[in-house]
Amino acid sequence: MTKWNALQKERTTEASLLADLFQEADAIVVGIGAGMSAADGFTYIGSRFEDAFPDFIEKYQFLDMLQASLFHFPSWEEYWAFQSRFVLLNYFDQPVGDSYLALKNILKDKNYHIITTNADNAFDVAGYDMDKVFHIQGKYGLMQCSKHCHAKTYQDEALMRRLAVEQENMEVDYRSIPLCPECGAPLEVNKRNAEKGMVEDPIFFEHLDKYNEFLENNRDKKTLFIEIGVGFTTPQFIKYPFYRELDKNPNALMVTMNQKKYQFPERIASRVLWFSQNSKDLTLKVEELLENN
Repeated sequence: MTKWNALQKERTTEASLLADLFQEADAIVVGIGAGMSAADGFTYIGSRFEDAFPDFIEKYQFLDMLQASLFHFPSWEEYWAFQSRFVLLNYFDQPVGDSYLALKNILKDKNYHIITTNADNAFDVAGYDMDKVFHIQGKYGLMQCSKHCHAKTYQDEALMRRLAVEQENMEVDYRSIPLCPECGAPLEVNKRNAEKGMVEDPIFFEHLDKYNEFLENNRDKKTLFIEIGVGFTTPQFIKYPFYRELDKNPNALMVTMNQKKYQFPERIASRVLWFSQNSKDLTLKVEELLENN
């Protein structure tokens, strides 16, 4: 096992340690969860949710936007009335996040790859190299056949904008519902569903292959696996695979940035660091330290 020099120094802040780890690593794998977007203010609760969906909240007593987005609406007219607004808010009109810009600057000129369970537009709007970002849970800006009859996704921003405006009594006109060009079934948002999964098109598999290739090519190196805002809602996509990568690579180290402290398997616990500082504040401070280095 290779020693990490950054761990041998006396420290006063999480930011100074993390900055040195970024500098020392031969390869960096970043796992991004909902907590990172939430730290930038893109939350699914509070006024951001209540101002956009007061009618749906009143009718269904939704507690947050995640619950609402997963709800089985009684009609496609109502489904697209909600989802068109949701897609604009969380994809096409979502502004750039400070954390994402800072992380991009931290990673510039480094050997890295990103995997995210988020389906928003955070990486696109921040100008990332999208060949290095793998969206394993889909994208809100894409649509798929609701019957999964074929492996292709579609995007129509103009339609989303029209549906979000042309609504009456929380329904869109049935003639405006997007339909599958192959089987005629309604289209739905390209987001993984616990019951039926999601449509994985050729672009999805292309990004999956690039991610797996990066892991394989850097498996024996001093690799830093870092989670930002990753909880236990879907640990099978980032958290557990990171554990397995530490099993395969004795030179790897894992950092988790989360205000909640989770238990880690005993076999790797000595190689996992928990940073509890607000992820946005920590990321911005690391960016500042590296720029002044």
